[in-house]
Formats: sequence, C-alpha cells, structure tokens
Amino acid sequence: MDDQAHAARSMWNCLHDWWTMLPKDKRSLAAADAAIRQARREIDWLGVLPAQAGQAVLKTYVQAWKNCWEWRADEPNFKARLRTVMSVDIPQGRGLQIKRVHRRWRMVNIPKVGRVRFRWTKVLPVGKLANRENRITGARLVKDGLGWHIAFRVQTLESKPEPHTGPEIGIDAGVNLPLALSDGHHQDHGRLARLPDGTADRDKWLNPDEKAKLFRLEQRAAHRKSFRKPKERSSNRLNRTYDQIKQLRARATRRAVDWQHKTTTGIAQQYGTVVVEQLNITNMVKSAKGTIEEPGTNVAQKSGLNRSISQEAWGRTVTMLTYKTGRYGGTLHRVPAPSTSLRCSACGFLTPGSREGQATFVCKNPDCGWCGNADWNAARNILHLYRIGLVAIPAAGRAVVRRTRGVKLAAAR
Repeated sequence: MDDQAHAARSMWNCLHDWWTMLPKDKRSLAAADAAIRQARREIDWLGVLPAQAGQAVLKTYVQAWKNCWEWRADEPNFKARLRTVMSVDIPQGRGLQIKRVHRRWRMVNIPKVGRVRFRWTKVLPVGKLANRENRITGARLVKDGLGWHIAFRVQTLESKPEPHTGPEIGIDAGVNLPLALSDGHHQDHGRLARLPDGTADRDKWLNPDEKAKLFRLEQRAAHRKSFRKPKERSSNRLNRTYDQIKQLRARATRRAVDWQHKTTTGIAQQYGTVVVEQLNITNMVKSAKGTIEEPGTNVAQKSGLNRSISQEAWGRTVTMLTYKTGRYGGTLHRVPAPSTSLRCSACGFLTPGSREGQATFVCKNPDCGWCGNADWNAARNILHLYRIGLVAIPAAGRAVVRRTRGVKLAAAR
C-alpha cells in the first residue's frame, strides 16, 4: 500500500510536469491518458499502481485545474515526499468484496494487495442491504501517523428533509471560547487555551503524559538532526522519532475532529438557522516578521496566536455546519466580520475602548453602559447582521450620518 501511494504521488508529479511543459493546444485528456499508459508500461515502480487508480489521479488533477480556473483554489503544484498525505483511490466498488469477520471487523479486497481486515465503524450497504439505489461506489485509502484508513464512497437515496423550525443562532468563533452562541451558551471542549504561565498551549488536545512524551521526542529529534550534514539523508533513527511524533499529532487531530463532529451535529439538530462570520483565515494567520527594512513587532505573540487559530480549525467547523444543517433541514449564512466584536449589541454603537479585555465588554456609550461577555456580544451582533439583511455586502456599519465624535453608529439602527 505504501508503494502504491508513492507511485500515485510520483504519477501526479510526472503528470504535472508533462501538462505544464506542453503547449495549451496539445493538452487533452486523451493525450494525458496515453502518456500515463505508456509510463506504466515502461517504468516498473509506476506499474505497481493499479490502472484504475492511475485514471483516478488524472481525474483529480484535471479537477484541480478546474477549481483553479473557477477561483476556488490555487494552481496544482508538485507533491513533496515528506509533506504529502499518502493516499490511493479505488474508483470502483464492485471489486471490494466486503465480507464480515465478526462483529467489529470486516475484510475488504484491495487491488494488487489482497484481502485486508478493517475496523467496522458504520453500517454500509453490503450484502442484502445493497441495491441499485444504495451501494458502495468506491473507496479511498489514506495514511496518517496512526496507520492506514479506508473511507467508502456510498451512493444512497435519501428523502428531502423537512424545513427545520428551530430558532436562529449566531456563532462567534474564538480561541479561549471555541464557539460562543448568541443565546448566552458556549460550546467548550474542556481544554484550556493557555498554560498557567499565560503562554498559548500548542498541544491542548494531549494529556500531560503525552505532552511530556512529545517534548522528549522533539528534543531527541533535534539532537539527532544536529549530526546530519547538509544535503544528507535522515537516518533511520531520526525517521523513527519523526514517526512517533506524527502518531501523537495524529491522535490530537483525531480528538479535535471528534469534538467538532459531535458539537456541529448538536447545533444542526437544535437550531434551524445558523449564522457565522465570513472569516479570511489565511490572512489572519500570516506571519508578523516583516522585512529587514521594516521588521515586525510582537512576532512571538503573533506566532502563538496563529498557532492557536490553526488548532481550532474554524474553517473545518464551518464546513461541517454547512452540510449538517442541510441534512437536518436548516440553513447556514455568513455575514461580514468587521467590528462584530467591537460594537455594542445593546445600543448598536461602536465606541472606542469598549473591549476592555479578551472576555470583557463594557460599552463606553454614556447612554448605554451595557457590560457582558465579549464573545457573547459578538455572537449577538452576528445574528443581528443577518436579521437586518447585511449578508451580501462587503462590510457593515458604513452609514453616512452625523454622529458624536468618537462614536460610530451601526447601520440600520
């Protein structure tokens, strides 16, 4: 399976090189397919990959260019050996031949590998449960630090859900409080974002013993790496240490994804309309180093904040909410993000100095004086932007009116 994954990655790189070198008028699916067939005949280690998996690499590569042309993603690029997730696609499901071993395990047929046992975690349409409307159409093998995993593609006929009649909710994503709801509740994963000394916890999803083990492994890896000469291959001992670090990282990622699935499912089942911010996370996690001529400030603090934002994986949470709200008959809307955490949700004014701290909001408007949790205040503003119809505009709060100096009036209030 490792050989097939490396062959698929190499075929992607060869295909990318071939595609970018050819003139535009000579690029076609037929020519690419002929090149792949010739490469599998002439190069032995490319022949390890099944023919159907090679066709899946071609389809994925062409779809990557379509996503780029439609401004949904960047251009496809080369896949590095150590930084690329190893995966193999099985585009057809009729040859999988899934059989039951006992209650928790099944057997599946992997092309050019043979019969492999896998853990049964969800009911699949196999045997008597399979028909033309409910059947397995393929699978995908993915490897992480904990080993190989198989994900099945299932075609099923589902009835259209009834419209969800639940209440509306605004959600503010944060670091200390992962999800703050506009009704005053919070979705917390029970893991502190900061250590007792005030620094950001980069391994919040690991327990103390696992953190200590990770620290020892990182020290060991740094020590062994110090003996490696420039452009010299890593030793087997260093690679084994890297594999142990990957296992701990994969375990933390699995716990985070499990919490996100359970939390988003509960939100989608309870609320009919979910409103979130339209965040540009890529720009939010950019480095503050600056240049030699203009060096940045507070680089270490910004680096810790970027790491905390990446750990929370806000984009993955929104993706889960998007398809889960549709599954339960609800809807998800995005509103502009500027000033949602700085504007008072009670009076609608944006007064400087109201955000006194990370979790404290005290309105400085003399006629208001409302105080409360800052994240809850932002969630209420997010919901209010949806209710007044400010969903498709670039920013909120741009009404041109006469107002007191130093105080900005919210739009449509």
